[in-house]
Amino acid sequence: MSDKRYVIALDQGTTSSRAVLVDHDAHMVDFVQRPFTQIYPKPGWVEHNPQEILFSQLGSLTELLARHNLSERDIAAIGIDNQRETTIVWDPATGQPIANAIVWQCRRTADLVERLCGDPAVASRVRAKTGLLPDAYFSASKVRWLLDNIPGARQRAEAGELLFGTVDTYLIWVLTGGLVHATDPTNASRTMLYNIHEGVWDEELLDLFGVPACMMPEVRPSSGSFGETSYPGIPAGIPIAGVAGDQQASLFGQCCFEPGQAKNTYGTGCFLLMHTGTQAVDSANQLVTTIAASAPDQRDTEYALEGSVFVGGAVMQWIRDELGLIRTAAESESLAAEVPDTGGVYVVPAFTGLGAPWWNADARGTICGITRGTNRSHLVRAALESIAYQVFDLVKAMEADAGRPMDVLNVDGGASANNLLMQFQADILDRTLHRPLNIETTALGAAYLAGLAQGFWSGTDELSAMRSSDDVFAPHMDRERARELVDGWANAVRRTIA
Repeated sequence: MSDKRYVIALDQGTTSSRAVLVDHDAHMVDFVQRPFTQIYPKPGWVEHNPQEILFSQLGSLTELLARHNLSERDIAAIGIDNQRETTIVWDPATGQPIANAIVWQCRRTADLVERLCGDPAVASRVRAKTGLLPDAYFSASKVRWLLDNIPGARQRAEAGELLFGTVDTYLIWVLTGGLVHATDPTNASRTMLYNIHEGVWDEELLDLFGVPACMMPEVRPSSGSFGETSYPGIPAGIPIAGVAGDQQASLFGQCCFEPGQAKNTYGTGCFLLMHTGTQAVDSANQLVTTIAASAPDQRDTEYALEGSVFVGGAVMQWIRDELGLIRTAAESESLAAEVPDTGGVYVVPAFTGLGAPWWNADARGTICGITRGTNRSHLVRAALESIAYQVFDLVKAMEADAGRPMDVLNVDGGASANNLLMQFQADILDRTLHRPLNIETTALGAAYLAGLAQGFWSGTDELSAMRSSDDVFAPHMDRERARELVDGWANAVRRTIA
């Protein structure tokens, strides 16, 4: 047994599950990661096997415990962060899912959403209650599809014989031996069934999507009690004390506890969230209003604005895998640095359309400004800069909605390790970027929520004080030059839409 105590974060993502060991100094001591299968039954359809998710998560947890010879006495709490919106329906009598999970990326219910929410008055009510734009991205239509397409499912659901949950809910239910069927407000706010202002499952929305209320989990505070472990092979009695969707967990892990504080995660896509305090800000730029994770001493619901870049780091995967211009993503920085700029080249990676503030689903990618002198380095740099330009658009939309500037942008995610990208982002935004030494802020946020609930940490002031020294990127570019570059990007986007 260890002579120290820890918090464990179960970091359940879209392609893998991790168990992360965090000590009292907020250091990530160790982690175990296990991937699971991505299932594509038809074009545009994405599924996961819920039990493979479960076994990958439990397997990583048991391996982490065994590796460090840890018992329940060594673990103060478990926190969970998870891929959001992904939908699971299961039989509580057997613990068996009735079908594969429908993943957040899945587009099979797009026509259903259009049929149910195509009336502008209906869409307006959905948005007013949930803060979300009606879309197949969210959980509501996925539950409806399962109930309508799995034989006998609707009748069983209406009889109270089936449960619904996002991935956090399913993990909690299994880990507690079926005793706790619960979620937290951040995950509930991504279902399109939860009234984010009243803090309840909304009867009108449940009726609209044909989802029986008896299926729905209890909504508990993000930092609080979700039961204790009671599962074979896992030490019994460990409190599950923190839950948040991955992007809200990252916001919390970045210590963005106050209105105006923001973070951007540079992953396959990019997710920008700004804390707006206890005010749910309605977006005029088609951003999403969502619930933020709160510390246990916060009684009022806290909110955030959220915007997404569809293709972030994925553009570098395309440059590597489809065009063969680089061998590794890390090579992009050195190759891009071989030229002072892109030579007027812009890459607009609208592979699946453009998001906020442009919102054009029919747009497709373009490369503008190629000349006879354009070389590999120019194209790689242009692809890299396209990530920063898309985040620029989101930041400006978010600042307009919030009515306040974003003085500092906290950054994390794999692509945030690219110093050239981070400096260019600071330059065109004319904002300072802070990158923590530990960019694993999603798992850290889940650990923080759980540890605060159990008194492992005294409060958010202690967490902020412990934050590792940041790498700081301050803007250096001439402002006129920055405006020219941004204007060139806007022109390239207009060409893409045209």
